[in-house]
Amino acid sequence: MYSEDDINSAVAAGALSAEAAESFRAHMTRVRELPRGSEENFRLINSFNDIFVSIGIVILLLAVGAIGQALAAMFVPAEAWLETIPSRMSAAQLEARADARNLKTALDLCLPGLLVAVTAWPLAEFFTRKRRMALPSILLLLAFVGGVFFAVLGAGFTIILNGSDRIGAVIAALAAFAGAGAAYLHWRRFMVPITVAAGAAGVAGTVIALMLAAVGPGLITPDILLVLVFIAGLAVFGFAMRWDISDRERITRRSDVAFWLHLLAAPMIAHPIFALLGVTEGDNLGVGAAVGVLGVYIAFGLLALAIDRRALLVSALAYVLFALTFLFREFGAVELNFALTALVIGSALLSLSAFWQPIRRSVVAALPGNVQASLPATEDPALSMAASA
Repeated sequence: MYSEDDINSAVAAGALSAEAAESFRAHMTRVRELPRGSEENFRLINSFNDIFVSIGIVILLLAVGAIGQALAAMFVPAEAWLETIPSRMSAAQLEARADARNLKTALDLCLPGLLVAVTAWPLAEFFTRKRRMALPSILLLLAFVGGVFFAVLGAGFTIILNGSDRIGAVIAALAAFAGAGAAYLHWRRFMVPITVAAGAAGVAGTVIALMLAAVGPGLITPDILLVLVFIAGLAVFGFAMRWDISDRERITRRSDVAFWLHLLAAPMIAHPIFALLGVTEGDNLGVGAAVGVLGVYIAFGLLALAIDRRALLVSALAYVLFALTFLFREFGAVELNFALTALVIGSALLSLSAFWQPIRRSVVAALPGNVQASLPATEDPALSMAASA
């Protein structure tokens, strides 16, 4: 299987003419009878070799992380931090033991993270830059960015424990910013589509942590934190739409970048809304809130149809399942509530998938003309040409 990136690379290298590439795309569009970007194609696995290499990468990085923890144990001997009988220890000994335990925890975060990041980069030079393997590239990107994040967080861990909550929030912001910086460097070198989403997550985490530090974590209630996450999700969604608008036909890497950004934004938008509606409170959900959940999901569906992205529908699915199960139970279907819920949701999703394009055409047609011009086309030019021929 060849991705749009591979086809574009072949055109750039002269192995395939631009006319032949466009003819191939038009042929596949006619065969599938769908606009080329409507199925949200993204490359994850090309062959079983991707899985084979990914398993090797995971095992190697786990080993490197274990070596980092072993090195941490060498710097802080076990007898310095292991539990003993507190009643037999002086105040100075108790304080020294606590400091040793904190240092051990900090090194357990810092050294494995640093070693994993240092290992992931050269592996990416081969498997990402040279071999262009999708799943290994994603794993190596996450390992590099995550390694840098935990290395910085570990370096400031003792400061977090010995300082105020505001200091802890600042350290968390620095770690998130370092992760975003690592994602930027990785993008400049390897240009893996998911990297932009990783960087966006780092920036969002940085901003939220800095706001916590400015206001004071003790003054931020869980509801306020949910609102902050929701606002960050809207910002990421807007960023994703910027990438989407720049490639309406979805034939370049920009569309893949937008896909991962939508995948990041969706839970950041969906979870705060449903949490504030009370879905996460279990059986305390009321009938009104359950109906509200269904209303929000329908709104998500209309938005997903308009922008031709399904991430919002998937992210909100668990909440809708819970709300429908609650409603069926409230109206007497106690024994069959889950079966009925699964039947309704499964049938709705399959029907939506089968009739996605006709429904989407109706939704987009109701939007203003300037908005329609920014959204992916409801019909591929190749299909229109085939119909008129």
